[in-house]
Amino acid sequence: MHEFTPWAKTARLFRPIVVTEKLDGTNSAIHISQASSFEIPENSTAVTVDGTVYILTAQSRKRIITPGKTTDNYGFAGWVYDNAEALVRLLGEGLHFGEWWGQGIQRRYDMESRVFSLFNTEWYDHLNHDDAAVFGDTRINTVPILYTGTFNEVQIKAVLQDLQENGSYAAPGFMNPEGICIYHTQTRGVFKVTLDNQDAGKWEAAA
Repeated sequence: MHEFTPWAKTARLFRPIVVTEKLDGTNSAIHISQASSFEIPENSTAVTVDGTVYILTAQSRKRIITPGKTTDNYGFAGWVYDNAEALVRLLGEGLHFGEWWGQGIQRRYDMESRVFSLFNTEWYDHLNHDDAAVFGDTRINTVPILYTGTFNEVQIKAVLQDLQENGSYAAPGFMNPEGICIYHTQTRGVFKVTLDNQDAGKWEAAA
């Protein structure tokens, strides 16, 4: 028998958005949670902070990763494991998504070090590009905010033009930025617009 299936509530387009620079690195995340026992789960690490045991797990866009030549993703898991206590103190519990970018990764941005830039600019308001945490030679901050306000196509195009003409905000002086991400607050959806191939997807550009 068929069951009733409602139509999803239609969201309003002209609601607040947050436009950030899209960084060309590799999607990464850190999962931090309190441990229910002293047993460390497979593919994770543990650290004691102020008497509490925390479990940390690193991941790429598609899989759990661990330190090692064949199991890591551009050294992200190794960095997480090496800085576990500092990351717990800085970020707290949760699943923390961001971009791991810089030296040797994708666009490279003419950099000699790497950065972990968190996507949620509101949640991590204690981090920014002028006051970033530094663990060794690696910074952790948030992606640059380029516009906040009501959805506005003119403003979005102006941000893209500014990026194209003036270069990256995340890596000042780098003149080949990738594009932007647009977070729509009502739908909680993220959309991207790239400067490469006039915003064509990989399969479209190859056609």
